[in-house]
Amino acid sequence: MSMRTYFFLPPVRQAAGGITVIRRMAAFLAASGREVFLVPRELPGQGYGWQPTEAWVDAPVVPWEQLSLTPEDLWVVPEGWVNALSPGLNAGARCLVYVQNWAYLLSALPEGVSWRKLPVSFLAVSDPVAQFVAATTGQNPPVLRPGIDTSLFTPPAQKPAPCERPRIAWMPRKNKALGRQIRETFEHLDEALAARCDWLEISGMTAQGVAEALGSAHIFLATGFPEGCPLPPLEAMACGCLPVGFMGFGGADYMRQALPAPCAPGDTTADADPAHYAPWWPVRRVSWGGNGLWSADADILGAALHLKIAAQWMLAGHPQLCATLAHARATADAYSLDAQRRNVLELWARLETP
Repeated sequence: MSMRTYFFLPPVRQAAGGITVIRRMAAFLAASGREVFLVPRELPGQGYGWQPTEAWVDAPVVPWEQLSLTPEDLWVVPEGWVNALSPGLNAGARCLVYVQNWAYLLSALPEGVSWRKLPVSFLAVSDPVAQFVAATTGQNPPVLRPGIDTSLFTPPAQKPAPCERPRIAWMPRKNKALGRQIRETFEHLDEALAARCDWLEISGMTAQGVAEALGSAHIFLATGFPEGCPLPPLEAMACGCLPVGFMGFGGADYMRQALPAPCAPGDTTADADPAHYAPWWPVRRVSWGGNGLWSADADILGAALHLKIAAQWMLAGHPQLCATLAHARATADAYSLDAQRRNVLELWARLETP
């Protein structure tokens, strides 16, 4: 009997990025001719109504009450839903935990339960998440990165730089209060500069609306943390925005600092970064260079200082702006849906090998 794959879909009010990634994985596998099923904990009306924007087939649905696993099956569960492993563990199926956010890997465990004692394997959404999983479980998981729809998230025909009024887009869904503090700090760093900038809040929009909003913006402020492999900064990069903000740990999979660190304390040379931040953990080699102005998570002043630099770049058409935006676009292209599909199929081919 060939391996069948079942993906558990948690009961969520709104299908956010993590559910989208899982459903696309199932769609890719189903389109390749594999036996793949989605298993929502609750049926339509409870978060299942999402449909991919691209024209790939979706996977068939098996209601939770009708789920019947065998030892030959693969049962895939997101990291925050430990109790959902029960059908797979009870049936002796292969259980695969897809860790999309490192922050929920341990917090969701019942008291007295350790991942090291459960017969499961892991899959990580990014290299930093894989490092976290390895440190806390003793397993070195393969990495399966998400993708963004680069046919939807694409730069407009014309986004001039220099521009007269830089537009700063941000999403209040994560760390709204910190985002407001960054704006307040930015406005008090240089009132004249801040007065020349406009702000665009992206909230409650369809994917098409988000893409259009990002296409109209020049700068994207990323306030999300903790993150596994954040998609909004990638979508902003694909739309031609200069990203500024937090890495969320997992964002270090692709985020690279555009400005060098000061040569010495107090260095005020033109190219030095007054709020330079670099991860302390090893980062993987990538083919692109600096693609944004990145700060440590919750560093309000650092992010505000980077916003100031970004706005100055936009107003002046700074020489480094063009290179940074090109690196940002190359980054987004590396996280396309085609790349995600290839990686999914390659990984499942390995999982199917006895």
